[in-house]
Amino acid sequence: MIRENRTIVMKFGGTSVQDADAISKVVEIVRNARADGKRCVVVVSALGGVTNRLQAGIERAAAGDPAYHREVAEELWQRHEQVARALTASPGTLLEEISRLFVEYTRFGDSVYVLGEATARALDYTMGLGERASARLVAEALRVADIPAQAIDATGIIVTDDCYQQATPLLKPTRERVTQVLPPLLEAGITPVVTGYIGATASGVSTTLGRGGSDYSASLIGAMLNCDEVWIWTDVDGVMTADPRIVPDARTIEVLTHSEVSELAYFGAKVLHPRTIRPLIEASIPLRVKNTFNPDHPGTLITANGNGNARPLKAVTAIRDVSQITVAGKGMLGVPGIAARTFAAVAQTGTNVLMISQSSSEQSICFIIPQSRAPVVVAALNEQFAQELARRDIDSVTADDNVTIITMVGERVRQTAGVAGQVFSAVGARGINLLAIAQGSSDSSLSVVVAADDADAALRAIHELIVNSK
Repeated sequence: MIRENRTIVMKFGGTSVQDADAISKVVEIVRNARADGKRCVVVVSALGGVTNRLQAGIERAAAGDPAYHREVAEELWQRHEQVARALTASPGTLLEEISRLFVEYTRFGDSVYVLGEATARALDYTMGLGERASARLVAEALRVADIPAQAIDATGIIVTDDCYQQATPLLKPTRERVTQVLPPLLEAGITPVVTGYIGATASGVSTTLGRGGSDYSASLIGAMLNCDEVWIWTDVDGVMTADPRIVPDARTIEVLTHSEVSELAYFGAKVLHPRTIRPLIEASIPLRVKNTFNPDHPGTLITANGNGNARPLKAVTAIRDVSQITVAGKGMLGVPGIAARTFAAVAQTGTNVLMISQSSSEQSICFIIPQSRAPVVVAALNEQFAQELARRDIDSVTADDNVTIITMVGERVRQTAGVAGQVFSAVGARGINLLAIAQGSSDSSLSVVVAADDADAALRAIHELIVNSK
């Protein structure tokens, strides 16, 4: 599809707007993009750390602390005031707007203290205040730099269901509102600065899209506008081959496919929110991940088809704080319905299953879940299989908390001969035992489970294989 105007949506995370210096870099990035003929929609997170502080204040109020949320409000007000005064010599109107937000927060915290309860709906109402303040700061910084800009609260354009703390956007009404509000501003040469992370129900009740949801906000808006690209600005030079804190020689990946980056996000990579990619896949819109503090670096380009790179493995990542649940017993052999009953019981607990592996002999099923859910899942399985446990058809239902999922991501992992063997050899050479193995049906990933103590060594061994492969 040929697009008449080059429009990009640029999302800036918390570190990219953490202070006046960082926001000044955002202004230069937008200025350069506009000078290059691009129309820009800017989506912003709260200043780094603000959302956590807002949440803590309300939770402490609900627990009976009458003062802490007031201390949070004063601390955050002073921080935003300092940024505002550094960005503009005439911050009066801006400070009035931001002050109202924190007065609103203080009053709401007082109410929560009286009620002694902080519902998910109450948390959603307060946790989006950081984005509302940030959008106003960034819009003002752009205007001071002679870039026409307007702060837009996403509560007026992103319509969601009422699943508070993890709301799902409703696509039809969201598209209607986005296309009513944003294109006229762009046509007038104005840069909209939209709050990330937040939305509202059709009746106007504030919601949030889940932590890290500003990425999702940007991709939604990009898809609704049928933009040319979405750029995610962060504090690293794109998507890395591994976590550089664990693997010092990790490097930036030049090109990834939508499928590959979806696998990376699902299996623990911190660069993108897991739901970010879906709207862009459906709209065939490329995404770039770039570094606010090193804007000349090309970063990582994420497209539908990649670049035909022959290298089968591109990155390795890990999910920690997980548990391996094993249902095992010789009496399971040939008995129909064991797997169905197992996962029906897990589903009833509302637990997400991250990975599944079953022995071909049908004598055991193991799967990986978040560690915090292990006790409730084991209890549910013991109840489900009470009779089989009593007859010794099932020997045990066990949880091992000392495990980590290691996932390798790349194009054609399943179709490339020898990939699994190379991985097993690489970790085996380090004396690392594989506890479970799962091949992704997407052809983009291969996952193994190792003891938590072996995770870092496994990451480094597999990364060495990645960088040395042809």
